Amino acid sequence: MAKKEKTPNKKTNYSSYWLYGLIAVFFISMSYFNNSGVSKDQRINISTFERFLNDDEVERVLVINKSLAQVTIKDDALQTSKHKKARSTDFLGRSNPGGPHYEFEVGNLEIFQTKLEEAKSIGVEFDYDFKTVENRWLDVMLSFLPLILIIGVWIFLMRRMSGGGASGGGQIFNIGKSKAKLFDEKSNVKITFKDVAGLEGAKEEVQEIVDFLKNPKKYTVLGGKIPKGALLVGPPGTGKTLLAKAVAGEAKVPFFSLSGSDFVEMFVGVGASRVRDLFKQAKDKSPAIIFIDEIDAIGRARGKNNMTGSNDERENTLNQLLTEMDGFGTDTNVIVLAATNRSDVLDKALMRAGRFDRQIYVDLPDLREREEIFKVHLRPLKVDTKLDTSFLAKQTPGFSGADIANVCNESALIAARKNKKKVNRQDFLDAVDRIVGGLEKKNKIITPSEKKTIAFHEAGHATVSWMLEHAAPLVKVTIVPRGQSLGAAWYLPEERQIVRTEQMLDEMCATLGGRAAEQIIFGKISTGALSDLVKVTRQARAMVTVYGLNDKIGNITYYDNNGQSEFGFTKPYSEETAKQIDEEISKIVEREYKRALSLLRKHKKKLSELAEHLLEKEVIFKDDLVSIFGKRPFEKEKAAEEKDKTSPTKKAAKST
Repeated sequence: MAKKEKTPNKKTNYSSYWLYGLIAVFFISMSYFNNSGVSKDQRINISTFERFLNDDEVERVLVINKSLAQVTIKDDALQTSKHKKARSTDFLGRSNPGGPHYEFEVGNLEIFQTKLEEAKSIGVEFDYDFKTVENRWLDVMLSFLPLILIIGVWIFLMRRMSGGGASGGGQIFNIGKSKAKLFDEKSNVKITFKDVAGLEGAKEEVQEIVDFLKNPKKYTVLGGKIPKGALLVGPPGTGKTLLAKAVAGEAKVPFFSLSGSDFVEMFVGVGASRVRDLFKQAKDKSPAIIFIDEIDAIGRARGKNNMTGSNDERENTLNQLLTEMDGFGTDTNVIVLAATNRSDVLDKALMRAGRFDRQIYVDLPDLREREEIFKVHLRPLKVDTKLDTSFLAKQTPGFSGADIANVCNESALIAARKNKKKVNRQDFLDAVDRIVGGLEKKNKIITPSEKKTIAFHEAGHATVSWMLEHAAPLVKVTIVPRGQSLGAAWYLPEERQIVRTEQMLDEMCATLGGRAAEQIIFGKISTGALSDLVKVTRQARAMVTVYGLNDKIGNITYYDNNGQSEFGFTKPYSEETAKQIDEEISKIVEREYKRALSLLRKHKKKLSELAEHLLEKEVIFKDDLVSIFGKRPFEKEKAAEEKDKTSPTKKAAKST
């Protein structure tokens, strides 16, 4: 028996303002109908009325409320051209032979009555009468006006209290309704999987979920079951939310999107109520997908950081989410997608199979993936035809997808600032410098002595990194202030999956080269090495306490990958061990500092030459270092190794 398709409930765009408008029109109409219907053209003054009266053309005069006189003209006089406008006195323009035909303000009632009596006395035939008319509708409106004002103010305050305009009616009685945005076939979501560059593994798994909802029989015929949920995990800016947007654009099923903070409210029980309402809506429209961005807002481990012992509203929300995802009666085709960059703090019950069956790790893009991302973001830009995307990818190691999008946008702004018609290579390099180092501050006042110190500091970094095998190769050095730094150096680090001890030590030594140069040249040190010291101390601490790269402490790590250490009040090691850790960190840093001093003393002459060159030009590049120091011997060795690695492959390819 074929399954009967559910017809989705069409949401009517109903506004309460239409009702208010209709009520207003009704009252205005009633008030209008109670008026005489005499138009402005038939309003006369009292002298005109006296002329009509003297000509014996008046049949009847009716004085209303002692102020307004309505005049009815005789039938024979009405046919004359003088009273042409008075023949149609109805407000719709219809003939009104029965009158009244004219009206005017009486003024002094006693004088007016006297004039009427005088006209009667001289033989003018007409009738006159006095009448009091009450506008009942107006009276009713005026009587209810205070109540209407009170009700209006109350509705306004209630809408404001509940964050008026929000989904669920925006009223306080609907505060427990879900705030999820619904995307379906009618929604204009233009993002597809073609717009998601790189992320091949993650994209494949997400596409499989979408395919399951589109073609469930393909999987169920083999006995497979639909996964309950998929968790997107990864650093910020790697494309987790973009993947979800692509799912919304590709899936031909209802897609509910909301943030984890949308469940949080100041009222007790609101979060759990919104979870229930969200899943109810999704079940009514199943098959459907629910996407919760930043799920760590409600999914943190329970029982932690609960100092008062009271009932936690966030825990109630999480409990309801756990029940809805995998409880009794959860047999509908509803898949939950979630994204977070703090998977370590999520509750274990949320992470188990049956709730989030799949954890999809979205990592930072590698060289090939960065090139693909550049191609996506370069589509809307007018770029130079000679622009090499592979070169751009090599210049941006460690950049996320969001960073690359920012680079492309910033390059377009820089090109527009220079009145260029196309974005070229230099614009992209300037954009990378702008994002990494900050904005140039050429007008910043720096004394000559400070400038000289900065030049030798940056030259020290460049010299030491050039002489060490595992240090990152230099790209550019500048003494022009950028952002919060007085000088900056750009390196092109090697993309490594694992880092060895000697590589970390070489990087630390190169970082300390700036302070070491100040010590050798001036015999003094300054506060300019603060960022260097922070970086070095962090690296040394990681070597000792995280990676187990210290001989004295041994192969021990104090890193807690469950994310529970932030809730603890005690260190996972003794005071004696803490003292040893501090000593070993200090030894590592001081040893690399002495090593940097030794290298710079050995190449002091070239250091001074490089610093003077930097003072002269303010910006130097890799070619300048080659002219002073010559080529790095390590680069020759690496080139030979790469050649040896590729040669067997080439031979094999030829043999086949």
